[in-house]
Amino acid sequence: MRALVLLMVFLVFTFPFKAQAAEFSGSYLVQMCASDKEGKEIIPGGHIACQAYISGVVDYHILIRSLGTAPSVDFCIPENTSLYDLQKKVFVYLLRHKEEHGGFVAAPAVSLALFESYPCKKK
Repeated sequence: MRALVLLMVFLVFTFPFKAQAAEFSGSYLVQMCASDKEGKEIIPGGHIACQAYISGVVDYHILIRSLGTAPSVDFCIPENTSLYDLQKKVFVYLLRHKEEHGGFVAAPAVSLALFESYPCKKK
């Protein structure tokens, strides 16, 4: 029995293991952000997932700026902008740029959508 346990421990630590990160593709984010004609989400919980993803990108962007590092794609969202407004901007951008962002991680597309909609004013 002890030999079996040692063999199992040995196998666990010697086999290569690659953790797969959860990734939203542009196509998946479009599905999460989509609404029907009445403005209701198509996938239950989709709008929450969509807005949470966008919020995470925005939060990371704010963190990078607070560290004094200028992001290469910089955007400045007005203070009273709602997550729903951001969702609409990102959704429309992703629909217009399906070919460029559909199969890739959605975070760069979110940044580009927000940059297009909310560019920072030159000082």
